[in-house]
Amino acid sequence: MATTPLPLNSEFLFRMVLHAGAPQMAATSGGKELRVIPVTGGSFEGPSLRGELVPGTTADWLRSEPDGTSHMDVRLVMRTDRGQHFFMQYSGVRHGPPEVLARLGRGEAVDPADYYFRIAIRFETSDPDLAWLNRVLAVGVGQRPPAGPTYDVYVVR
Repeated sequence: MATTPLPLNSEFLFRMVLHAGAPQMAATSGGKELRVIPVTGGSFEGPSLRGELVPGTTADWLRSEPDGTSHMDVRLVMRTDRGQHFFMQYSGVRHGPPEVLARLGRGEAVDPADYYFRIAIRFETSDPDLAWLNRVLAVGVGQRPPAGPTYDVYVVR
């Protein structure tokens, strides 16, 4: 048994840029909100994997806490530039100082260092060349520019 902490190794997989539609309010309770936000488009590109979001297959079930913390629950179908498909599901957290979250809410450009935005990712595919995705976890570091969320995604090795 290891007596020192084991290292956490990662490898950059791709940058993903998403475009979001108008949020639909689903529920409110106790100062919390649940909004369903359609993901209307997007793309991903990395050293060995690139492609686009399959339109009409995605949404973000976003839960917002009274303190402004957001919890993402997102499901996407992606198509590589070679026509392969994979499913990507992630959950995440975004939080920061109230004034920073207010600027994000107004659609302003905010330095990603001013807030916390991280996601945990699982993949599924039946494509034999991408089957390795079924056996890994990934994490992402997010930012929220005015055009929509952007993530740098890393496979945890």
